[in-house]
Amino acid sequence: MKKKGNPISFVYFVICMVTCWCLNDGILAQRNETVVVKVGAVLDISNGPNAAGIIGLSCINMALSDFYHSHSHYKTRIQIIVKDSHKDVVTAATHALDLIKNEEVQAIIGPTTTMEANFMIQLGDKAQIPIVTFSATSPSLASFQSPYFFQISQNDSAQVKAITSIIQAFGWKQVVPIYIDNSFGEGLIHYLANVLQEANIQVPYLSAISLSANDHVITRELQKIMTTIPTRVYIVHMSPNLGTKLFTLAKKIGMMGEGYVWIVTDSMANLFNSLNFNVWESMEGVIGVRTYIPRTKKLDDFRVRWKRKFISDNPTLFNTKFNIFGIWAYDATIALAMAIEKVGIGNTKFGYNESNTSSNYYMPNFEKFGIAQNGEKLSEALSNTSFNGLSGDFNVVDGKLQASIFEIINVIGNGEKRVGFWTPNKGLARNLDMKGLISKNSIYSSSKNDLRSIIWPGDMYSIPPIWKKLKIGVPARHADNYPEFLRVTYDHNTNKTQATGFCIDVFKAAVDILPYNLQYEFFQFAKADGEMAGTYNELITQLYDGKYDAVVGDVTIIANRSNYVDFTMPYTESGVTMVVSMKDNRKKNAWTFLKPLTWDLWVASVGSFVLFGFVVWNLEHKINDDFRGPPSYQIGTSLWFSFSTMVYAHREKVVSNLTRFVTVVWVFVVLILVQSYTASLTSMLTVEQLSPTITDVNQLIRNKMNVGYPIGSYVYGIVKNLGFSDSQLIAYQSPKEFHDLFIKGSVNGGIDAAFDEVAYVKHFLGTYSCSKYVMVEPRFKTGGFGYVFPKGSPLVADISRAILNVTEGGKMKTIENQWFIEPTCPDSNTKVSSNNNLGLESFWGLFLIAGIASIIALLFFWVPFLYEHKHIWLQNNLSTSLWRRICILVKIFDQRDLHCYTFKKSENKSENSNSSAHHDDDLGAVEASLDTQCPPSPFSQTESNILVYGEFSPNTEMDVVQIINQEVDHVNNSEII
Repeated sequence: MKKKGNPISFVYFVICMVTCWCLNDGILAQRNETVVVKVGAVLDISNGPNAAGIIGLSCINMALSDFYHSHSHYKTRIQIIVKDSHKDVVTAATHALDLIKNEEVQAIIGPTTTMEANFMIQLGDKAQIPIVTFSATSPSLASFQSPYFFQISQNDSAQVKAITSIIQAFGWKQVVPIYIDNSFGEGLIHYLANVLQEANIQVPYLSAISLSANDHVITRELQKIMTTIPTRVYIVHMSPNLGTKLFTLAKKIGMMGEGYVWIVTDSMANLFNSLNFNVWESMEGVIGVRTYIPRTKKLDDFRVRWKRKFISDNPTLFNTKFNIFGIWAYDATIALAMAIEKVGIGNTKFGYNESNTSSNYYMPNFEKFGIAQNGEKLSEALSNTSFNGLSGDFNVVDGKLQASIFEIINVIGNGEKRVGFWTPNKGLARNLDMKGLISKNSIYSSSKNDLRSIIWPGDMYSIPPIWKKLKIGVPARHADNYPEFLRVTYDHNTNKTQATGFCIDVFKAAVDILPYNLQYEFFQFAKADGEMAGTYNELITQLYDGKYDAVVGDVTIIANRSNYVDFTMPYTESGVTMVVSMKDNRKKNAWTFLKPLTWDLWVASVGSFVLFGFVVWNLEHKINDDFRGPPSYQIGTSLWFSFSTMVYAHREKVVSNLTRFVTVVWVFVVLILVQSYTASLTSMLTVEQLSPTITDVNQLIRNKMNVGYPIGSYVYGIVKNLGFSDSQLIAYQSPKEFHDLFIKGSVNGGIDAAFDEVAYVKHFLGTYSCSKYVMVEPRFKTGGFGYVFPKGSPLVADISRAILNVTEGGKMKTIENQWFIEPTCPDSNTKVSSNNNLGLESFWGLFLIAGIASIIALLFFWVPFLYEHKHIWLQNNLSTSLWRRICILVKIFDQRDLHCYTFKKSENKSENSNSSAHHDDDLGAVEASLDTQCPPSPFSQTESNILVYGEFSPNTEMDVVQIINQEVDHVNNSEII
């Protein structure tokens, strides 16, 4: 009996069939909706295992696989059509044209090199399809300004500022670029030269080496750079193949040793990991600049997958190293896939339209071709595409990938070490600070302190001397010709020139301050017998012709020389001056003691002494017995008292406060006058009073006097221009000969004046006493002593700054004290000593003070006195003349003042009787005195107006004797005797 089937199993079977049919139908429907977009890839995939093309192709395929695996719902699919350019420009252009005409590709990925890109960009413009490169980095490609060209690689011009910052950090002023002689190399040099020039960094030479150059050509070029260019800093910009050959040959000829600096651009630094061991060894100490790619887990995972995939697809290329071009190829493919998807939404046609545009290339198969229908939209979509790729944030601006961070690496042994970073906002930095990169207030750094330690070529840790050893010429002068400034000796055993002196020490001090090590060697400018081989101008000509790299010595900066060479700033005082001998103006005789004071001061002083004595007598004789007595005695006492104040020998006592006041002021005047006289006389008798024997050049010319000048110096031309004849000019070679010629004088074949540079003259005056010679006018301006370098040498600025540091600090003073005797001579034009005579103009203020004090004292004395006796000199009685009244006042003034303290004791002891008798005696004395001293009154006894005590009484007649008696009675009543 036959068994029936299970109905449940049948139902499951039906359901499965329906489901499978539906799924299959959906898959077919999805496949039918997918749009295939052709994209060409013109790459160099057969030129070595590490070529950017073969690595880029593998990354392109992996990018498409990864992208569509994670975006399976996208309606577009890129189909890569690969063409091998074989690194040939024509082949690459032919493949590109074929892809456009026959395959109607919507974009071309490639071209590998800059020269290939030059042609493809124009084809892309005509067909209006994007040309995407991930390995052509030349900035010259931007000159096409094509909206269809996308440089998904770091533009070489972006690294120029990073390289410049490194050069500035170490203070290098000259660099020599060495680059590949094609459009790739020339594209960077233009930008590099401009940025270096803005930073005041000179480029004395550009070394272009052809890609096809053999070892002999490269070696010859390196030797030329090494021997003719003073700087030892080189920037290498070339492909890895040519670059490795260059460094291998440079090591052989000794250019990778101590004292050299090599900087390579990212064209080699990006591919360091592909170099073999021998190349690493020859590049030890090299600094490289390359684009910084942040290390992420996404990138590390991709490296592992790529290595596995690449070895699987290319088992014979197991030594191929992953590089940055693969990263850019991966990101460029992802960006293109995203852009195609944006354009493909709602659009299923990616074809070409017919065009009448014909090609400008006159070659077979370059006929008319169409224009892509969606080329403009695809180009716009690609420009607006941004995402996070393997290289970081992917963003395209004006067709260029924006990547602004560079890392600086140092080749050490068979590896590399990161020594820092460079960013546009912060410049050099040891570590990356992401916040600082965004901040606009970041401080830009170009300091070597912001880099880690660097090992330089030759296994050196210190900054190398980037200048080749300078060949310095020094003038070989006679041993007696100012050896303190410069002395040159030649050691025949070592064949070395030794130079010493002030000029050499200043140069060495300046070199020690430089931020880099400058090596140099001295070479004497001399004949076989040791004598100087020519003039200073001829020595400078040797520098101009390239025999020397510099000239160090007592070389004067003058305009004519500066037309051919450059001078540093001067390190000595400038100018040419005239020197003459001195004469002593001192005249010593019996009347020398009168010379300290001028005659007007002598007269004023004597008059002041007499006046002071008179004032003291006025104030003292009525109250002081020391000033009383016969007139001759009083006059003598007063003058004695006055003149004895000069030596403070006066013994008379003064009792009036007014006298004391006047005496204090007068003693002060006398003190200053005596001290000034003593100082002036001492100076006059002891200090030399010197003046030049000659003060005018015309006097020398007019009297045909001989003039000296230093032998072989430009000073000869200055003297000749002044009008001196050759017969008047005598050359000297040393300071001693200079001195001997002065001693002889023109009469004996010597000289009476000389012209020389100020630095030499000051040294001469320090050696020979200033009492013998002096600098006088005229003085001619020159630049002083400076060091000489070829035109345009950057060492001029560095040495000049170093000289400033030496002169402003204490180092210069130390050097000067070591070599020179400091002259203590006054700087005079026509006369050395000043006039020591003291005149009235210096002391009239003192005499004015003394006079004012005396007048005040006399006023305080005479005003009360006249007021007290106004009844005498105010009487209107015509019988007594004015002269008579004056005589009465004078007589009263001559009497003692018993009210004074000095006379009170004697007055108390007097008896009344004695007083009466004394009164009678005094009355008789007054009458007798008046009769003898005063002439008779012209008035008669019968006049109507007779002088009466205190008033004028008219119509009263009195005898003159009665008038006197009345006045005497009044005097008696007033207690005036």
